Amino acid sequence: MTDKIHYIVALIAEFAEHYGLTDAQAARYISRFGALQLCDEHYEIMHTLTFHENIENIATYCRRMGGEL
Repeated sequence: MTDKIHYIVALIAEFAEHYGLTDAQAARYISRFGALQLCDEHYEIMHTLTFHENIENIATYCRRMGGEL
């Protein structure tokens, strides 16, 4: 469980850096559009992909759910 938490925290930080957000802003955005739950549910697959791939996947998912980044 702690590996999953550390991974998701790192992914949020990378997402924040990529989009010029603070970690808190990125976490709120990802949570607001349901991608945090997606990361939790699909951790076993996501952690085998690169951060870049996952950032793009999260951004696409959030846009489908109404996000504008």
